Amino acid sequence: MPMNIAIDGPVGAGKSSIADGVARRLNILHLDTGAMYRALALYVLRSGTDPDDEAAVVACCQKADVRVRYVDGAQHTLLGEEDVSGLIRTGEVSAAASAVSRWPGVRSEMVRMQREIARQADTLLDGRDIGTAVLTDAPVKIYLTATPEERARRRYLEQVKKGDMTPYEQVLRELNARDQQDMNRAVTPLRQAEDAVRIDSTNMTPDEVVETIIRMVEDVYGRKS
Repeated sequence: MPMNIAIDGPVGAGKSSIADGVARRLNILHLDTGAMYRALALYVLRSGTDPDDEAAVVACCQKADVRVRYVDGAQHTLLGEEDVSGLIRTGEVSAAASAVSRWPGVRSEMVRMQREIARQADTLLDGRDIGTAVLTDAPVKIYLTATPEERARRRYLEQVKKGDMTPYEQVLRELNARDQQDMNRAVTPLRQAEDAVRIDSTNMTPDEVVETIIRMVEDVYGRKS
């Protein structure tokens, strides 16, 4: 049986970077599920489709050729043959990804793709409904979070490094709005799975979070990093 690890949590919790660190330590695949939704959202925006139009978005999902490729241990997210990894991290795409992920037709297709990948190889998946909807039987489940203020601070600093000078107060407002949307959507809302271990990283370094998860994996699988 392949090793399956599920990491869920709100926006800005550091899921992707922590998952990268854990996957590298364990030498397993890290599937960034959020990037798949972001790629679809980029396709929706490019096509001029309203993310709030369910029928139109589901039609886009059936047309969009979302792919995942691993190069030197890193995930590259593609639309067809175009590598869009660097284009899907904007605020506009992030908001659109949250909107399009509400629709059942979109989520069912993405979940099908993600489960197939996890069945074939040792895989770590991170997102907002991995432990509750995608890999419900994963032996290792983590709910990674931090205070809204700390998550907004991290996102603000990340954006500044990229030249985005959006004020911290606006980043915090947008983050809180995203939390409300993710936690109250009708389809698989963001929540902690009953059997997930909650990790509050507010006062933890990334290395400390990675080490905590590695110990959990070793306890379950008996493998040493």
